[in-house]
Amino acid sequence: MSEKIFSVKKVAVLVLIYLGSLSSFGQGNAGNKKVANLRSFDERPLHFGFLIGFNTMDFQVYNNGVSNAGNDFTPIYGEVVHLQPGLNIGIVSSYKLREHLNLRFLPGISFGQRDVYYIDETGEELSSEVSPLKVKSTFLEFPLLVKYNALRMHNAKPYIIGGVNFRYDLANNKSDRLLLNSFDTYLEAGAGFDFYLTYFRMSLELKASFGLLDVLNHDGTGDVRDDAFTDALDGLRSRIFCLTFYFE
Repeated sequence: MSEKIFSVKKVAVLVLIYLGSLSSFGQGNAGNKKVANLRSFDERPLHFGFLIGFNTMDFQVYNNGVSNAGNDFTPIYGEVVHLQPGLNIGIVSSYKLREHLNLRFLPGISFGQRDVYYIDETGEELSSEVSPLKVKSTFLEFPLLVKYNALRMHNAKPYIIGGVNFRYDLANNKSDRLLLNSFDTYLEAGAGFDFYLTYFRMSLELKASFGLLDVLNHDGTGDVRDDAFTDALDGLRSRIFCLTFYFE
């Protein structure tokens, strides 16, 4: 668990340093360039674009310590230890509600994987033939977010964003040995920077998504050999962290 938290923190720190350096660069050039790029961009009521990003998918695991149904009846516990990289792509639709406030609809698709490790009560991992379970996801995403923009600093502008995201998993598969429900609703929050280039605006954003529903299918896969993996858990809540580039 500590390795996973350290990894997320390390990525966040690197992104914040990068954002700060870009902001400083934009301010430093303000005195050398009298005319800002795309001066009327923020006055448009509606604009479009596309996004590409990277994600790491995670679970908040709720264990109950139920026996693994083996001959020794040793309890087992699940946990996501290492975060795997994934990919996001989508379309941007942004509507100006008022000054500094935009409503954004960002339909898209994302790919990712979560490796669920199972250990016994002594802390020993189960056989490599059993653990980890590689749970793959292909989400159709329908985020509806509100973006609050700060004052523009020549060719750069910070912002915060938040809202809801509805995701449907197309890759839900019994072969993963841990069956999930396909639909989930997420609360999302993040922050980023807009950079006004000569011909388009590029944005860099760091965002976290927290699932509101228990996505574990408690009926299991239907294979008795997989029952222990489902029975050992009280529930799973999804968490997703995204680093996204927008081009508008």
